[in-house]
Amino acid sequence: MTGASDPDHGPPAIDATAALEADIAHRLRALQRPAPRGCGKWSWRSQLGLAVIVGCCAAGLWFLPNHLFDPEVLQITYVLGVLAIWRFGWWFNHARRSEIFMGRKWPVLRDGRDALWRAGWRPRHLHVQMTTFHEDPAITRHVLGALFSEIRATGIPTTIYIGTGALYDEQVAEAFAQEHGADLDAELVFVRQNQPGKRMAIGLVMRAIMRSAPEPDDLIVFMDGDTVFLPGALARSAGMFGADPELEALTTDEEVITYGPGWMRRWLDLRFAQRRLAMQSHVMSDKVLTLTGRMSMFRARQICDIGFVRCIEADHLDHWLWGRFRFLSGDDKSTWYYLLGRGAKMGYVPDACVVTVERITGSGTERMVANLRRWSGNMLRNGARALQLGPRQVGGFIWWCVLDQRIAIWTMLFSPALVVMAMFIQPGYLIGAALWVVISRLVLSLYLTRYARQADMTWPFLLYANQVVNACVKAWIQFFLQKQKWTNRQDQKAGHGRSWTDRAKAAVAGFQFVTAMLVYLYAVAWVSGRTEGFGPF
Repeated sequence: MTGASDPDHGPPAIDATAALEADIAHRLRALQRPAPRGCGKWSWRSQLGLAVIVGCCAAGLWFLPNHLFDPEVLQITYVLGVLAIWRFGWWFNHARRSEIFMGRKWPVLRDGRDALWRAGWRPRHLHVQMTTFHEDPAITRHVLGALFSEIRATGIPTTIYIGTGALYDEQVAEAFAQEHGADLDAELVFVRQNQPGKRMAIGLVMRAIMRSAPEPDDLIVFMDGDTVFLPGALARSAGMFGADPELEALTTDEEVITYGPGWMRRWLDLRFAQRRLAMQSHVMSDKVLTLTGRMSMFRARQICDIGFVRCIEADHLDHWLWGRFRFLSGDDKSTWYYLLGRGAKMGYVPDACVVTVERITGSGTERMVANLRRWSGNMLRNGARALQLGPRQVGGFIWWCVLDQRIAIWTMLFSPALVVMAMFIQPGYLIGAALWVVISRLVLSLYLTRYARQADMTWPFLLYANQVVNACVKAWIQFFLQKQKWTNRQDQKAGHGRSWTDRAKAAVAGFQFVTAMLVYLYAVAWVSGRTEGFGPF
């Protein structure tokens, strides 16, 4: 994340930095308190919001005409019903697996880990790989302060490698370390990158770690420069490797501190609640769908290899139209794919939590779409090759989850397209469809409240908007996989060439996209029994 500091105009104002540091500390203290349970999650505002939504839906069902079962649109309703059974059935299957993990599997893993830790087990050495780029010093100090506290509490000998892009970041980190880390059994190493991009910074740090000749069972932490450890996160994560000799990598729970539009905070809280449910479901298969770059931990024997380093530094995709292009972001997906191809066991630690500090400037909507483009692009680029590994290598359930991510693009767009088509037949159909959207997303949101610190009645609307916008973004990206944009690290871009060959390729991709959409709309019309408007087809 790009901090508030500007290399051309010097560090941020001291007063602003101090105010930010104090506010982050206040929010971190709130996150360290146990999450409320049951009714404690419901403020009077959320209770009022729930009452208003339920009341409006009840009034709509009672007083407004129901055209869902009119004979001329009945086939559309049946198709929507089948889609709903499929998609919601799959969603609640994840919910069921999540409950089984937390109720049966996790307590056994946790108790074994805690018993081993109390008996005195510790890893021989911990290597921390952290990248930062013109980060706000207030955030850097919180990140290092939390990391130092965790190292002090665990007593693990540690080497902290900080991949930097400027002297400014090094000065902030070094000054803080001299003041607060003198008593630690730890060494601070700066690795200045000589090529742009986070991937190159990680690669250079990994090369430095490999030169130190770590033991196979040493642990290596990957973390971002805006990631703050909550108390106990390091011990709880490291202990998992002692309790399970076959475990090769894991990731943790996450929270977020957001500075920006209020709806962005609610949207990110929603996404992190969804993440918890999904992670707990996926890890039932001893795999996850991403080894999150904000904080993941690896056993050295799996990643201290030049092949792993090159996978991060120069990861690429060969495309029939776009040729070979390198990835800008998505290093967490590259590490995941590398380990996935080796059949490595992965884990998720729900009681170890890290906090990301998100500072959003400019338009919140533009930032949302940019994030979805980046996340979805990383998912699609890596998902395609993960599918090629096959269910035997990946595992049947995880392989299907990767495939379902691609199928869900089109099933999500199918319903709105059918509703629009039904409106041309019976305009009142929109009323019933809107009620269904609100009621169904309200049910999902109420369930997701189990995975959140507080209830939020904007979630039903944010959830549906997120699903539709994300599906649209993914549908477009499938044809323009080479186009990448990352607002972090000097607003990196790729795939936006202006040469005549680039324009010709873009025209071909655009033609494919338009053709695919027309075929898709025809399929929607055919399913609804209304193809008379598609004469040429």
